[in-house]
Amino acid sequence: MDTSTKLVVLYVEDNVDNRVLVRRILEADGFAVIEACSGPEAFEKLKTQTPDLILMDINLPEIDGYTLTTAIKTKITPETPIIALTANVMKGDREKTLQAGCDGYIQKPIDVDALPNQVRSFLRSKTKE
Repeated sequence: MDTSTKLVVLYVEDNVDNRVLVRRILEADGFAVIEACSGPEAFEKLKTQTPDLILMDINLPEIDGYTLTTAIKTKITPETPIIALTANVMKGDREKTLQAGCDGYIQKPIDVDALPNQVRSFLRSKTKE
């Protein structure tokens, strides 16, 4: 996959159906999508690639999305926007994702028509050269 001219999104999600859906939506809209199904896999991907944006599920096995976000922001790439893409929609969940270092929050179930524009809204200041 040629990612040199496309905006690259790393999607960290343990549910394969969610990964397939988001990848199809974003790729159809011109994004390149890299997938990781766990925190350790996300760390491995980030050793060799710096995405333009990270979509982060919060309920992950091994290391939750809050902890993973904080680690990525403090140790790997503080400038890359991380957006929580989560079913955690109880009172206080949005604030907790922002406190962990997420730059934004998108609720599941996703709106398939709105997702590409939601992602773009977090990338307004980023452009591919």
